[in-house]
Amino acid sequence: MSNTTPSLPRKRESSVVKASRWISASARTTRGALVIYEKLKKGVTMNARDDTASTAHDAQALAETTAAAMYLRDSASRSLGMAIVAMHPGYCKLTMTVRADMLNGHRSCHGAFIFAVADSAFAFACNSRNRNTVAAACHIDYLAPAYEGDVLTAVAVEQTLKGRAGVYDVAVTNQSSTLVALFRGKSARVEGEVIGMVEEP
Repeated sequence: MSNTTPSLPRKRESSVVKASRWISASARTTRGALVIYEKLKKGVTMNARDDTASTAHDAQALAETTAAAMYLRDSASRSLGMAIVAMHPGYCKLTMTVRADMLNGHRSCHGAFIFAVADSAFAFACNSRNRNTVAAACHIDYLAPAYEGDVLTAVAVEQTLKGRAGVYDVAVTNQSSTLVALFRGKSARVEGEVIGMVEEP
C-alpha cells in the first residue's frame, strides 16, 4: 500500500475531510483510515461494529475521523476557538484561548467557559467509538482562576465504560501547567452513530 495521502476531489472536497486536516498523515495511511475515508467520501453509512475497526490502528483512525465529523457540526466549540490537539479511543485533548469576551466581573475567565472546554473534551472522548453518547451527569471543581490570554488545555480520559454507561475525568490546566479545574462526566450511550450518512453543511 502506498504511504501517500489519498487524493481528494478538487471540485467537491468532503466537508468532513476539510475538518480533518489536523489528523496526522500517519493515521490517514492506516488500512482502517483509508477505508473510513473512502466510505465518508462516498456517503456510505459507517458502523462502529465494522470489521475495519478490529485493530488498534483502525480504532485510532475511527476515533480521529469521528472527532473530525463531530467537530465539523460543533458550532459551539468552534465559536469558542477550541482546537483538538490529540484524539484516541476514550481520550481527547483540547485547547482554548481565553478571550476578552469570556471574562466575568472579576476580569477572570467565567466559569461557564472553563466548564465548556472540559465538557467538549468529555464529549469527544466519549463519542470516540462512533456511538452516539450524551452526558448523564457532570461535576466540576474550580481550583484556580484563568485570565485573558491564558491557553487552557482540557484532557479527558475514560475511567470506565460498561455497557451504555461511562465515566470520564477531565483536567483543565493553563500554559504554566497550573491545574485550573477538575471535571467528571458520566456518559450514556443512545441510539445511532456519529458518522452516519455524511452530508455537506
